[in-house]
Amino acid sequence: MLKKNYSKKGNSCRVTFKLPADVKADQVILCGEFNHWDKNAKPMKKLKDGSFSQTLSLDTKKEYRFRYLLNGSVWENDWEADKYLSNEFGSEDSVIVL
Repeated sequence: MLKKNYSKKGNSCRVTFKLPADVKADQVILCGEFNHWDKNAKPMKKLKDGSFSQTLSLDTKKEYRFRYLLNGSVWENDWEADKYLSNEFGSEDSVIVL
């Protein structure tokens, strides 16, 4: 799930990325163009209901590819992304449009 909250000037957007508990992961890392696909980035916060959440402030008028890395080995897309684009690994990336 993606929740967007645009600044009053419209030049930035606070985006909350949320992955439901259905993924049954112990750790989730949000990787994407906004953090150079860093697999060692700070893990998403695990909530009491088992879901994961992280909020980032991103520039608007851009699109960002991203995916979730579960337990350091399994890639998962956001089921409610704005769109999906093929990647060089034969799968698709989630895309958020701001």
